[in-house]
Amino acid sequence: MKILKKITECKSVVNNLKKKGFITGFVPTMGFLHEGHLSLIKMARKECGRVFISIFVNPTQFGPGEDFEKYPRDIKRDISLAEKGGTDYIFYPTAKEMYDTDFKTSIEVKELGSIMCGKYRPGHFAGVATVVLKLLNIVRPDKAYFGQKDYQQLVIIKRMVDDLNLDVEIIGGPTIRENDGLALSSRNKYLSVEERKNAIILYECLNMAKDMIKKGEKGLEEIRKTIMTDLEKNRFVKKVDYFDFRDPGTLEHVKRVDNDSKNILAATAVWIGRTRLIDNMIIKV
Repeated sequence: MKILKKITECKSVVNNLKKKGFITGFVPTMGFLHEGHLSLIKMARKECGRVFISIFVNPTQFGPGEDFEKYPRDIKRDISLAEKGGTDYIFYPTAKEMYDTDFKTSIEVKELGSIMCGKYRPGHFAGVATVVLKLLNIVRPDKAYFGQKDYQQLVIIKRMVDDLNLDVEIIGGPTIRENDGLALSSRNKYLSVEERKNAIILYECLNMAKDMIKKGEKGLEEIRKTIMTDLEKNRFVKKVDYFDFRDPGTLEHVKRVDNDSKNILAATAVWIGRTRLIDNMIIKV
């Protein structure tokens, strides 16, 4: 496994692999790797001849007062896990390497980037789209892998790739969960012992929504109100940014289950103490 720190170095490696006819897979990460990341690396390893990952805590997707400075980092651990998982190359640039002092360009996926998490984190998805586009242009993978836990991000990246005619296949990997159902996230490290026990309420509420729909409840707003009541009763839940029902393809609001309904995305963002957690579930109707 090789670690590449310069854009020119990474591009040179990519060019050589392209000349040799390798199919390349790419998993962008912000490091502090967990089983969710490793599952994507394993998908890439299975489908591609060479596997790249990036480790880059992207400053442009963090807003004022967010956790950029304290975001968990452990590059030695990441290198070990990436190598064991089957990674061939790690692209590990600095912020200066990615954003020179006169960097002025930003990519915005209109509408999709201003709802759900985008409503509460202004500019976040512009930062995500911009860095992902840069990474895709540097690594030029045949396939790029993103986790479905960040479902809105996955939809936005797919739209960006389609709209800008990028020559890469975007593949979503399933959400990986701990034994009690909590979705794996680097930010889970912030949770206290008691907060961690109570954080499973996100998964429990998604399952409650699924059960109510399966039992024939048609009014999604009624389901939402029931779930919000449960969330607000939990003393470790400090704030609920949203609990939404959306179309999985377009992210448009869905208000009722009808005869044409196939799949519904239930998605939520909840503050457990000082930690903002997100989760979602595709409910088959």
